[in-house]
Amino acid sequence: MRYLHTMVRVKDLEASLRFYCDLLGLVETRRIENEAGRFTLVYLAAPMDADRARTEHQPEVELTYNWDTEDYDGGRNFGHLAFEVDDVYAACEKLAAGGVVINRPPRDGWMAFIRSPDNISIELLQKGERLAPAEPWASMPNTGHW
Repeated sequence: MRYLHTMVRVKDLEASLRFYCDLLGLVETRRIENEAGRFTLVYLAAPMDADRARTEHQPEVELTYNWDTEDYDGGRNFGHLAFEVDDVYAACEKLAAGGVVINRPPRDGWMAFIRSPDNISIELLQKGERLAPAEPWASMPNTGHW
C-alpha cells in the first residue's frame, strides 16, 4: 500500500490556489478540466515532492472545484493536512502577511495551525529541532479552533 493523495473540495479555486500555492508554498503538478462533469481537479505537492508527484501522481493534495455553486462546511470533521516547513516562524509570518489567521501560533517553536479558505485545518511542523521561543509567537494566544 502507498499514500496517493488527499482530496479537498473548494468553493473558490482562485482563493484556494492563492492560499495553497502563493502563501503556503505548494506547487501545481497537474490539472484536469472536465466539462461534462462540470469540475476541475488541481493537484498540488510540496516543493520537495513535486518531481515525484509529476511522474508518480503522489503524494499530492487534490483540490476539487465543482463549477456549480455548492456550499461545503464541516471542515473540522476532516482532520487536517500536515506539512513540514524549514522555519515555522517564517512560514507563519508569510501566511499572516497574506491575511491568513494563525489559529494556533508556534509558541513552542515547533507547531502551528492555520485554516484554508474552505476551513480545512492545516498543521505546520518545524523541520528538525524546535526553534527557540520567539516573539510575537511566544505570547500570541490561540484564535478560533483548529
